[in-house]
Amino acid sequence: MTELTEKKKPLNRKTTDAGKTLPIKVVQFGEGNFLRAFVEYAFQTLNKKAGFNAGIAVVQPIDRGMVSMLNDQDGLYTLFLKGVQKGQEIQHQELITNIVKGIDPYINFNDYLSLAREESLEFIISNTTEAGIAYVASDTKEMQPPSSFPAKLTVLLYERFKHFNGSADKGLTIIPCELINHNSETLKEIILKYSDDWNLGEDFKTWMNVHCSFHSTLVDRIVPGYPKDEIEAYNAQLEYKDNLIVAAEAFLLWVIEGDDALKAKLPFHKTDLDVKIVKDMQPYRTRKVRILNGAHTAMVPMSLLYGNSTVKETVDNSFTGNFVNKAIFEEINEILPMNREELDSFAEEILDRFRNPFIKHQLADIALNSISKFKVRVLPSLLEYDDKHQKLPTHLTFAFACLIRFYKGTWNGQQLPIKDSEDIVDFFKTVWKENNYQLVATSTLANASFWDKDLNTINDLTEAIAFALKELDDKGVEKAFESFSQRY
Repeated sequence: MTELTEKKKPLNRKTTDAGKTLPIKVVQFGEGNFLRAFVEYAFQTLNKKAGFNAGIAVVQPIDRGMVSMLNDQDGLYTLFLKGVQKGQEIQHQELITNIVKGIDPYINFNDYLSLAREESLEFIISNTTEAGIAYVASDTKEMQPPSSFPAKLTVLLYERFKHFNGSADKGLTIIPCELINHNSETLKEIILKYSDDWNLGEDFKTWMNVHCSFHSTLVDRIVPGYPKDEIEAYNAQLEYKDNLIVAAEAFLLWVIEGDDALKAKLPFHKTDLDVKIVKDMQPYRTRKVRILNGAHTAMVPMSLLYGNSTVKETVDNSFTGNFVNKAIFEEINEILPMNREELDSFAEEILDRFRNPFIKHQLADIALNSISKFKVRVLPSLLEYDDKHQKLPTHLTFAFACLIRFYKGTWNGQQLPIKDSEDIVDFFKTVWKENNYQLVATSTLANASFWDKDLNTINDLTEAIAFALKELDDKGVEKAFESFSQRY
């Protein structure tokens, strides 16, 4: 960092015109780049355009995170939006000011519980990745805090129920943004299970069922996050020193399942944001998860092994770009039960977003929890293609093999950016010890904790993965795919 940047005033509410502190209407689980570029921006726009007057309390959902950095800047940070919309370049920067406080429940559990007693609280928002909405049997109500996000939320809801004596008007609107289908229904089901496990009583369950509402969602905005490679250029545009700059594309779509009552609670119709409150979000979700997220997740291991570092490099490269293009148009779009012309048009828009010249979306940043992402985003397309054509999809199957090879952890003597839970990392450490490609393929595909089923039952899949793994090690990505595509 340059001396000029170091001399700039620190970013806090005393050194900036950040406005008044807002009442806490939203508790948000997660403090990462995506939520800060998406939810905070959306609610800040709602505050500006509709007088919504909502402050956000951010909860760090795991024991390592960024809450302390947020608090050091009084919850303030700068969002840079850059992109191309309808042929026009868009560049916009905004100081986000609606985070009231950040809480690490692993350090300040009582502060966390105090959020339940906030009179003004109305909404719970979360994005704890696909792995976040999970039932952990070992979690108990006595833990400070429990390990899983649903257990933490159960504790918070129960505290609110007790503090306000089950008051009907103190129920909360719960809007999870994790990218799993029926995310709110899954979350609610787990909370009810904890309620039974912990003997929280029928009155609490009734209050939650009747006076709290759960709304499934779809979120769409590409958020590369902290622009470390260009940070001096970003800092040069600011009068203050910001350690939490976040960069995102201009495009934003938020689809929330709900009714007229939710529209009244969240008057996004008074803004110019593309926030849709609809009865059924499934068509939007399927299209986005399979094409945008599916392409992201399929490309990451293959492209990293090839030698690319960003999404733009991937789609611009003749080999990896052609690979991604064919995976989308010839395999993913081929099996989606929607209008093909609309699907292809949407896919072209996605590829334009991938090529956004203003954003360097690091492949390593997308690699977080790649196993659970592949299960949700890519595997359904692979299986449905195989079911429809009685043939494995060449590109998605090869991408699957690259994923398994990626989890070996090293490539050409270099460490790979694996970011996943300890049990998944340990599984691959064990299975790769003998370098037996058939064993690696069979063991990985048999792991029902990854895929919810034994994938060795899929015709030719085990042999195809084993063959691809050997070819990858023998020939490298491009030549391995050439021989793989001739065979499968």
